[in-house]
Amino acid sequence: MKIRRKYLFYLLAFSSSIIVALISGLDVVLGKYIKNPLVFGLSIFYFGLLTSILFTLFLSISFKGKSIGERTIDPSFKKIRLLKKEELKYHILAGTGNAILTLGYFWLLILIKDPSLVLPFSQVVILYLVVIESIIEKNTPTLVEIQSSVIVTLGAILGSISLSGTISLESFAIVFLIVNPGWVLQSVYQRKLKMMKINDKSNDSINIRMWNVIFACLFTLVFVFFYDYYTGSSNFSESLKTFVDYFGLLTLAGIGAFFSYVFYIRALGIGKASITQAVKSSVIIFSIPISIALAYFGFIDPISTDPVLIIIRVSGIILMLLGIISFALTLIKAYIFIKMKPGYPIEVTMQKLWDINGVNRVTAVAGDYDFIVKIRTRTLVKGYERILRKIASIEGIKDYKWQSVLKEWEDI
Repeated sequence: MKIRRKYLFYLLAFSSSIIVALISGLDVVLGKYIKNPLVFGLSIFYFGLLTSILFTLFLSISFKGKSIGERTIDPSFKKIRLLKKEELKYHILAGTGNAILTLGYFWLLILIKDPSLVLPFSQVVILYLVVIESIIEKNTPTLVEIQSSVIVTLGAILGSISLSGTISLESFAIVFLIVNPGWVLQSVYQRKLKMMKINDKSNDSINIRMWNVIFACLFTLVFVFFYDYYTGSSNFSESLKTFVDYFGLLTLAGIGAFFSYVFYIRALGIGKASITQAVKSSVIIFSIPISIALAYFGFIDPISTDPVLIIIRVSGIILMLLGIISFALTLIKAYIFIKMKPGYPIEVTMQKLWDINGVNRVTAVAGDYDFIVKIRTRTLVKGYERILRKIASIEGIKDYKWQSVLKEWEDI
């Protein structure tokens, strides 16, 4: 089945958001009984590890020449595999980020309880991602990206204001110093993994997720072990008891987390981390009915009907949606077909083309043209002029032709 590339991106990001909102409700129920974030986080990783390995093995089963996972979830997936050497450092960094944000998330959830407040808090990470991407990637964020990120972030902050009118400084510290840095590490390096070629084929989201959980669980185990050793606490043994006592609910959480992250990682392979996170901010909307249901069944405090506070939260949601729409409507993609004069080295010219901000890919080809350059920008007029001016200044280029992309299709 084929689907337009941008529609697939939004389908994946929104699906991930819906699952996250559902899992957050389940986490609140579990939080009634598990009060320690270290125990909570470690027991969740046990189930995440178990479900990730089992699902990856199941999805590796071949059916009519293709694996189940290739047919249903990710066309890049063939079967479960061992890590390649070039992946290791990215998995270490992504796994560390996952461990940090997970422990911070459960600390926040136990502290606040209401998922419609906890989840918006973490969307401030979009600003972090825009800054980090401008540093580690060669694509400097455009004014439109910065404006849209700020709009989504402000919307998330407004959406996170408690309907009781309270703001917790401890919660803000957890978000800005623990959860968001963890999200940055995980998102940036999971995207690098998804963009890698493994055996000359695109990396798949299923193996990335499985190995991410393996490393995150390992780092959390090491942290808890040393914490218990130096403080005399018993978080490790408590997590094993929790594993047994709440097996059913934790299994559901592990399954949901697996599919949520697989969809998220696939989306990262299509859009930048900041853009993917901006769209995933829709979790703010999906978490509201979950919180209403939790309040109805007595798992959290009743939701206030104060019109002023409701207007503030609704305004935050509207701002967030406007930011997402702005991201969606301003992305421009194009291909530039380039002819070279004889006698100029291919490698040097490729590097000069690659160094141009906005260039996404450079391919040397045989035929009428020597290079095909893929462009991605959010400012059509200025971006078009700047990129073409840079190309025209490269010595040895004889002719070039700009072709804007109208639609892209991809296997679902």
